[in-house]
Amino acid sequence: MRVPRRKPRTARVGLFGVGYHVYWNQFPGLLDELHNKLNVLDSKIQANRVEVVNFGIVDKAQDAYALAARLKAADLDLVFCDMVTYATSATFGIIVRSLDVPIVLVALQPLAALDYANATTYMQLVNDDFCSVPEFTGVAIRMGKPAPEVILGTLENDSAADAEIADWCDVAKALNSVRRARIGHFGHPIEHMLDMQTDQTALTAAFGCHIVQTEADDLLRLQREVTGEEIDEKRQEILDLFDTPDPGSDPLTRRLSDEHLTTAARVAVTLDKFVELHELDGLAYYYEGEPGSELRTIVTNLIVGNSLLTAAGFPMCGESDLKTCLAMLLMDRIGIGGSFAEFHPIDFKEGFVLVGHDGPHHINIAEGKPVLRSLTKYHGKPGNGASVEFRIKDGPITMLSIGINAQGRFKFVLAEGQSVHGPIPATGNTNTRGFFQPDVRTFLKRWVAAGPTHHFALGIGHRAETLARIATALGIEHVTV
Repeated sequence: MRVPRRKPRTARVGLFGVGYHVYWNQFPGLLDELHNKLNVLDSKIQANRVEVVNFGIVDKAQDAYALAARLKAADLDLVFCDMVTYATSATFGIIVRSLDVPIVLVALQPLAALDYANATTYMQLVNDDFCSVPEFTGVAIRMGKPAPEVILGTLENDSAADAEIADWCDVAKALNSVRRARIGHFGHPIEHMLDMQTDQTALTAAFGCHIVQTEADDLLRLQREVTGEEIDEKRQEILDLFDTPDPGSDPLTRRLSDEHLTTAARVAVTLDKFVELHELDGLAYYYEGEPGSELRTIVTNLIVGNSLLTAAGFPMCGESDLKTCLAMLLMDRIGIGGSFAEFHPIDFKEGFVLVGHDGPHHINIAEGKPVLRSLTKYHGKPGNGASVEFRIKDGPITMLSIGINAQGRFKFVLAEGQSVHGPIPATGNTNTRGFFQPDVRTFLKRWVAAGPTHHFALGIGHRAETLARIATALGIEHVTV
């Protein structure tokens, strides 16, 4: 990791087990053994660096009603229900009815198979984790809720089950962050970009985040507080992170100039102060300022500072794209990066499309050392200065675009592909050679038909299912192309 995370990824996760009170007198020692199973799961969840609130085992309806109130009061992001043995659905019905956070049923039996020659009823009950799962999912549906997802496997030595627990902990971390996020905004969408327009109250309604309205002039004021020592430290940080090669074929590019480096460093320090002042978790902006003004110099040179902050866990999004800023935040919180991206020219010879953008990027997912170039102009925008260029790591990639339908509701458009090694244009912009199934032509037609915006967040790994789980938890429609 090139840039360390400034805030830890975290979540508050609830855990309770279920059982049947009639068993305890019938089978001495069974309840203690089931508590041990619950504690093993507790340790597995905590290994994913989340806070676990363990509520113990519920074994009858009265306990479930009492627990429902405690779960609601605990400010949880997700709840695991451990199916430690058979339990009647009265231990679950009121809980699933009451909660508005995801509930995941965990059915991990201690034995991979019973010792049939020596099997006992006690042994069966210790391994009866799946027995009441159909009862619980059916009751959830009758309560007007979707059937909870199920983690099914063995308690030990089950990498698939451990991976599912980790994935759900990532979902919890994303929900924890987005529901509390303070996303800064100043300026406006680029004129004529109709797909960038976003109802900010609708963002709070759908995601829980708060949009903090700020002023570009705050940057101008904060820049006056920047010291020469702070600029020198930031210059060195930038030079340590980036290569600064000679220009290639594009006449707009130059080797990074000392002037552009100093400007980028000064603005990056200013941006750090801006984030601290407004207690932000991200920023979407577009502002041009008066030609030749100091403010224009600042707002057109945010790229490097934005990229440093994005890699540190604070997504920064140009062109005033609040929706993609949230998509980048969600990707970052599940640990896959999240760069600002759109589609560039298609390579019909090799069957891929260039995926990238000018502006801020998540440099922790770069393949090799990222590059800084001086640009004599930013295409389609005012200003000039340092610009970030790299391709993301070779291997699997995931894309998330947050679109809006005709009724004003948000929609996650997801896809998975491959970033494949190969040259990219040396234009001072990020680009990745994206390969998609079944072929690039068919994929792109299907993608645009799903209703994305022209921007999306780009991350490493195949995590569309994780992001779909987040959409479901938020009550947002999703489609995987």
